[in-house]
Amino acid sequence: MSVKVILNKDLATLGEEGDVKDVARGYARNYLFPRGIALPYTPQTIKLFEARKGEIEARKTAKRQDALGIKERLENLEISVTMPAGANGKLYGAVTPQTVADELGKQGFDVDRKRIDLSATSIKVVGKYKATVRLYENSRAEIQLTVIGQEIKTESPRAPARPARRRRDEGSMDESVSRDASASDGAPVSGEAPATDEAVAEAPAVSEPEPASGDEPEKGPAEA
Repeated sequence: MSVKVILNKDLATLGEEGDVKDVARGYARNYLFPRGIALPYTPQTIKLFEARKGEIEARKTAKRQDALGIKERLENLEISVTMPAGANGKLYGAVTPQTVADELGKQGFDVDRKRIDLSATSIKVVGKYKATVRLYENSRAEIQLTVIGQEIKTESPRAPARPARRRRDEGSMDESVSRDASASDGAPVSGEAPATDEAVAEAPAVSEPEPASGDEPEKGPAEA
């Protein structure tokens, strides 16, 4: 259920001082009335604001003049925003009204992000764009916006070490050392079969050489 109120102060999301608005009853009771932002719409408050009408209008005129001055300054301003981007110019992220508001803040302009409209719904590529700032009433300021990409470079991966070859070389060296040690201990070298008792038994006996013809063997004392 709604209730009619008269704004006692400017509220960006609702209206200006002296405006008559319909709002939710709970919103008026719990937020607007306790903070003095609005008053109930009654014959007494209507008379109060009628008496303040000239004062309220003078403040609105001052706001219009301020808006014209801000409009001129903004339209002579060209802002640039630097964003992380890839080599193809595509941004890592997007330029939003808050991004523009932050940049305007650096230039000395206090502008609510809700009053900034971008020419593109979502700016995700480097280039030139336009941003519109809604000032007072129907006053608008158009800003030239340049989006610059800052390329992020990554280090090329290093070539992996080659431990496998080193291990093979070490293995060959170990094998050579093992062979030398076995040879020094009398052990058979790898690839040679050890001699066994059976092999020794089967080896042919070596016969003594027969005397040459004409030579008789010497006789012993008994034979003489």
